[in-house]
Amino acid sequence: MTLGEKLSKLRKEYNYTQEQLADILGVSRQSISKWESDIAYPETDKLIKMGKLFECSMDYLLNEDISEKQGIQPTEKESLWDKLKLQIHERKSEKMIFGMPLYHIGRNAHGFFAIGLKARGVFSFGLLSRGIFSVGLLSLGVISIGLLSLGLISAGVFSAGLLAVGSIALGLFAAGAISVGLISFGALSVGCFSSGALAIGKYVAVGDHAHAMIAIGESVAEGSVYQHIGTLSSADMPLIVDWLDANIPLWLGWAKEMFKFYML
Repeated sequence: MTLGEKLSKLRKEYNYTQEQLADILGVSRQSISKWESDIAYPETDKLIKMGKLFECSMDYLLNEDISEKQGIQPTEKESLWDKLKLQIHERKSEKMIFGMPLYHIGRNAHGFFAIGLKARGVFSFGLLSRGIFSVGLLSLGVISIGLLSLGLISAGVFSAGLLAVGSIALGLFAAGAISVGLISFGALSVGCFSSGALAIGKYVAVGDHAHAMIAIGESVAEGSVYQHIGTLSSADMPLIVDWLDANIPLWLGWAKEMFKFYML
């Protein structure tokens, strides 16, 4: 079996088109066609790359007397990224929706459903992911989940968004071990309205250690306007509510009402 016959056979076994294989190797489709027809021969670096891609030895590709595919051992110089790129087999739907393939699986995937090392779509899953609903190591989306996540609704180890939940959370509404937000909940909580073990707020802080204009703490309370240690009595609440109504800016009225509901 010639080199060209082996390449054609392997390409079809791995469900690649000539265009897809050409894109992976960084050559033209015509080059793939010539290789498979034994009109031309690939350069050494392309042979090495195809050996990794098709998981076969150089001996198998170059020796016409060897008809059975022989596996290769990964070299120490291969990076994890290279291995992942080579092992992802391109899949793309012919059906289109909103001007994009219904699904696309590949290294650089773009589709309604996109799965890849880099993925972009309505529903997106990848190491680097961007979409309406996005999941990835680094994720950006309206609804986003990832190690590093950014979105309107965001969840991750480090999370930023309108509503952010994570080990470290930054958002309009933030909840996490360390949280910073307009309304913030966390072990260490910083915000205009803050609640947590250590709560630091501009206006109100509620927690074990509380620091704000109005501070309500279990152990420590430091407030410039009002401070209280322990559980609030029903007699204390009207004083706090009246102060909030008189001093919180109008643009924060909605946040004030939410926090009043939480306190009551």
